Amino acid sequence: MSLTDLGAAVRRLRERTEPAGGPRPGRRVRGLRREELAELAGVSADYVRRLEQGRRHPSAGVVTAIARALRVSRADYERLCALAGYAPTDGQVPREAGVAAMRLLERFDGTPAFLTDTAWNVVAVNGAWLALGGAAATGRAWEWNVAWRTFCDARGEIARTDEHQAGFRAALAARLRDTHLRHPADPALGELVDELRSSSRAFDTLWRNPETVSAFENRAVFRTPDGEGIALDGSLLGVPGDDLMAVVLTAAPGSADAARLGEVVRASDGPSVLRVGQTGPG
Repeated sequence: MSLTDLGAAVRRLRERTEPAGGPRPGRRVRGLRREELAELAGVSADYVRRLEQGRRHPSAGVVTAIARALRVSRADYERLCALAGYAPTDGQVPREAGVAAMRLLERFDGTPAFLTDTAWNVVAVNGAWLALGGAAATGRAWEWNVAWRTFCDARGEIARTDEHQAGFRAALAARLRDTHLRHPADPALGELVDELRSSSRAFDTLWRNPETVSAFENRAVFRTPDGEGIALDGSLLGVPGDDLMAVVLTAAPGSADAARLGEVVRASDGPSVLRVGQTGPG
């Protein structure tokens, strides 16, 4: 990974970090100024400028100092370390959904939603997702992995336009690449990436030439068990405490899709929340 990527990551984090005490009236600069970050991290403002331009390779200690000054999350700290060429302290992708994460899933009782780890392994689904026919039943190794299902074993019950499919694939590959960067020593993750790259030319192209993905919003038409289609918009929510992601699918308020979704969910008698797992690596 180039130093340009590291510099861009530091700049993004700096610009979204508010000064101590919160935003100041009349302040035109987003987040912290370079001088403020430099003072907090114990380096010069010129060092920060060169770092953000991709012209400095910081030591592990400087990376830690900058991360502390920016008050970043554990995930962002690990990413900065990986971009700088230092191994993360934890080489495994967290895969456990805690009580709070499961409770969050339960709150979306009428809205299809599921939890994944950062390698796109589904770890739990709610009843509304199951009502859509969202259970994986292929019996294959990565049947509960969203990236593998999308690139290597796409489900006929889910349809997207070419534009939405391209955006969805780019988002999956970009986030999986970021996870691989943060957890290079995870053997299951490495095996999954190898499988995707060898089995899908589209994924391999995105892996070698990653696209910048600023947001995860995607529309798809889901075929219900009775054959009807429901158009749903997918949004991605972070669950920082467990380093998980929640994918939530919603229909336009007052639309026929919303009414049909309500009918399908009410007719379901499945569990409110179901923990799931992988039958193989990944």
